Amino acid sequence: MTRLLFVIPLLLAASAASAQQQGREACTRDASRFCRAYLDKGDDAVLACLKQHRGRLTRACQQTLTAHGQ
Repeated sequence: MTRLLFVIPLLLAASAASAQQQGREACTRDASRFCRAYLDKGDDAVLACLKQHRGRLTRACQQTLTAHGQ
C-alpha cells in the first residue's frame, strides 16, 4: 500500500510532462513561424506571441492552447 502512494504522484507527473511535450510539439512550427523573435525569451513570451497570432495558428496548436486554458 505504501508503494502505491509513491507511485501515483510519479504517474501523474509523467502524465503531465507527456501532455506538455505534446503541446510543445503541436505548436512548434507555429512558434517558429510567428514567434521566432521570442524563442529565446522563455515560454511565457512565446505563449503570449502565440495567443497574439491565434487566428493564424494550426488547428492542433489552437486546440492545445484551448485545452490548457489559454
